[in-house]
Amino acid sequence: MSKVITFGEIMLRLSPSGNDRFIQTDSFRIIPGGGEANVAVSLANYGHEAYYVSKLPKHEIGQIAVNALRRYGVRTDYIARGGDRIGLYYAETGASMRPSKVIYDRAHSAIAEADPADFDFDAIMEGAAWFHWSGISPAISDKAAELTRLACEAAKRHGVIVSVDLNFRKKLWTSEKAISIMRPLMKYVDVCIGNEEDAELCLGFKPDADVEGGKTDAAGYEGIFRQMREQFGFKYVVSTLRESFSATHNGWKALIYDGKEFYQSKRYEINPIIDRVGGGDSFSGGLIHGMLKYPGDQASALEFAVAASALKHTINGDFNLVSEAEVLSLAGGNANGRVQR
Repeated sequence: MSKVITFGEIMLRLSPSGNDRFIQTDSFRIIPGGGEANVAVSLANYGHEAYYVSKLPKHEIGQIAVNALRRYGVRTDYIARGGDRIGLYYAETGASMRPSKVIYDRAHSAIAEADPADFDFDAIMEGAAWFHWSGISPAISDKAAELTRLACEAAKRHGVIVSVDLNFRKKLWTSEKAISIMRPLMKYVDVCIGNEEDAELCLGFKPDADVEGGKTDAAGYEGIFRQMREQFGFKYVVSTLRESFSATHNGWKALIYDGKEFYQSKRYEINPIIDRVGGGDSFSGGLIHGMLKYPGDQASALEFAVAASALKHTINGDFNLVSEAEVLSLAGGNANGRVQR
């Protein structure tokens, strides 16, 4: 399997048990996770040599995150140790008409204050097949944005495919700041993952099409994807389409465009959702694996990604703890949930 690199911030998620609210709980469960770390775990589960690049404090709380990655086979060789703190976030799981809620406590984390001297990106990218990052990483701090750029430059020097999940987070930065940082980084990107809202908020991209919020008419997306390819030079443009009926009931499918063919995946009805945090990351992980496993076959890659992310919605925590065989079973039509014995 391939050497794959992801770069970003892993945090500790603190969650009440079940569907308890923050203000009623007297204990929090510790769940390590974070965009690109979640992708790395998926890829390790599918058999890749997945490396996660970040910086974490040397103390035991930082070690919790390192150990969580190692538990699922992610390589931690390139994680720098130092800095004062690991980022935290609190997540309250919604139900029915009550949405889930996230509160960040991540300012001045180790990766937010890391320096270029902490990483040898040329050594990291040596022999790699793929590098994945998300719009969350440069949003953390100006220093993290600079590290993201250096990682992308090294990836290109070593002929590595680069993917981005645009992932706009309004709690981390404004759209104006995002556009000023993200647009120049797009020249390094081969595979862009993100919906039209992310593209507008992160890239300042306003398509000549009217795609209403919540409307998942795929026809409108073909023109948007074509314009994104032309403007930014992406080889592939990919988007998930989530229909949110309630916090615990979603429709889920995705679209991909390679400049020649526009392909729409089959649609999954996810009900009930157990935990949707990490749903997009599980899609990215599935897409990367699918593109490496089925080169030139974007339809098979997308179907794998959508099935993988549908399964993630049934699993507690940030990580998608499924095997390739389980994803292929669902993608092949086995969605009845019967006991396998």
